[in-house]
Amino acid sequence: MTLLVATVFAFVGSHFFLSHPLRAPLASRIGERGFLLVYSLVAFATLGGVAHAYRTMPAQPMLWEVGDGLWITATIVMLVASILLIGSLIGNPALPDPTAGSKPVPQPRGVFAITRHPMMWAFALWAVAHILVFPIGAQIVLSLGIAVLALVGAALQDAKKRSLMPDFWPEWSRRTSYLPFAALGAGRLPWTAAKLRPHDWAGGFLLWLAATWAHLPLAGWAAGIWRWIG
Repeated sequence: MTLLVATVFAFVGSHFFLSHPLRAPLASRIGERGFLLVYSLVAFATLGGVAHAYRTMPAQPMLWEVGDGLWITATIVMLVASILLIGSLIGNPALPDPTAGSKPVPQPRGVFAITRHPMMWAFALWAVAHILVFPIGAQIVLSLGIAVLALVGAALQDAKKRSLMPDFWPEWSRRTSYLPFAALGAGRLPWTAAKLRPHDWAGGFLLWLAATWAHLPLAGWAAGIWRWIG
């Protein structure tokens, strides 16, 4: 467990430091491509350490009983996470785009009306679902690391984007919300703006079906609706 905690800490911590305080000085010395190479090598190395530590953990007891109620909850949570993840891939100003800062600020729609960080919340929801149905110490450590990386990373991303995109990100932040449904609840957006776009729900549903089906051949146990219809 000590090794797993250390590797998760290294993975999350190196991501934060390389993405924020160390990015500018490193990029100025070795160039943007050099920085991306260093970032990728560190990310793969630390992630590999996490995977090794997790796989070599001895068997651990479940901390609570997992019945159909928790499985149904986790299945629904994963469907929401899949929709947020797929929706985040189209029309997301947080994704790398050298021309994004010069574009007009769009009206948030679909998953972006729910939160301006749909991808990060998808990862956090993944963590919640896996803690619910696989409550062993190793899974909790891994899931909490992913959740911290996603949600703290989203907040740090806001600060960085405000500096890099001063004509875009402050207004985008004003129209949207970090917390899901906060902008809608505060009246900054009409609830109709949160109507899912076709690719949000269709792509998310397909990803959800495929990812939950893959649990059986990859992990050895059925997940999602496949627990009941497989």
